[in-house]
Amino acid sequence: MAALFWLSALALAWTQAGYAALLAALTRGRAPAGAAPVAPGQEPFVTVIVAAYREEAVIDAKVRNALALDWPRERLEVIVAVDGDVDATAQRARAAGADVVLELPRAGKMRAQDAAVSAARGEIVAFSDANAMWEPGALRALAGAFEDDERVAYACGRVTFVNEGGDNQEGLYWRYELWQRARESALASVTAGNGAIYAVRARDYIAFEQPMGHDLAMPFALVKRGRRAVFVPDARANEPMVPTIEGEWQRKRRMMNRAWRILRISSIASPRGYPPLYALMILSHRLLRYASPFLHGIALLTSLALVRRPRRVYRAALAAQLALLAGAAAGGRVRARPLLVARYYVLTTASIACGLYDHLRHGTPDGWEQAQGTR
Repeated sequence: MAALFWLSALALAWTQAGYAALLAALTRGRAPAGAAPVAPGQEPFVTVIVAAYREEAVIDAKVRNALALDWPRERLEVIVAVDGDVDATAQRARAAGADVVLELPRAGKMRAQDAAVSAARGEIVAFSDANAMWEPGALRALAGAFEDDERVAYACGRVTFVNEGGDNQEGLYWRYELWQRARESALASVTAGNGAIYAVRARDYIAFEQPMGHDLAMPFALVKRGRRAVFVPDARANEPMVPTIEGEWQRKRRMMNRAWRILRISSIASPRGYPPLYALMILSHRLLRYASPFLHGIALLTSLALVRRPRRVYRAALAAQLALLAGAAAGGRVRARPLLVARYYVLTTASIACGLYDHLRHGTPDGWEQAQGTR
């Protein structure tokens, strides 16, 4: 019982804080930095791809945003891949000036992206969400990563979540995530990207046999092929944040449903093909993070069983866990920052277990739905 307690407690401490301390130590004295942006006159042909489902409210703004990037128009192609013709998304994308609009049967985001890449003419294919707005220099910065290092096959940018009101604490977590991502990139490769702003060399694009989200599946798969996946902090985009913690819990539950499918059907958990440091990164930042709700459960149950022992550490551990749960419960009624952070942590950690339940009980749908309050 004591061994289970210490294994779970130490694993939690490592994935939540110890791993970050290791990254800080390994990158001390060399601040992570992005590559130099592509110089004017040196731009490769780039295709910007937007997979869209029921995006009539924002697609025209997204197309205009893509066309306004600091990039020669004759070297830029914008493709909107409409996953199911259920509203006016296709018509509005054409009216806004998209070069190609694909009207596809409903098959999910990844299949829409596959179709768009098959139609693309770019040497680099860049991807974005319909509600994510790129800064003018974002593409120039993102494409610079490929010029800087021939081994780079995947590059993701920095997303800033915009929240006008609401109680979601995702921004706090996201800053910590990006801090780790920058250091992973400086040392080896990132362990995950994001769907709002990323790019892949067209020749390195992977059309997975089974639908898997690019943000988790693409980086590790490319690393196993001897390529690099990097973070470019100067490639910036803004995206609306889910307003409430409860809405964020629902979004992450859907995301984790997909993540568990990737964990089940892919080789992400196998160290074969990884450099040793990257294998440690995957274990620390991904596998142990996804195990965190179960580690918390083990730590709570074992500390309850051991609380009568003379060592005070078990009483302290039990008190800390009960305080966290009490704070999370109070955060549903009192808008105090510490209580909201506790509520965010507990609910988003629980979403990992709920996503696994959904995956095992109902499977993972190929289609995707918009997060509430982000359009």
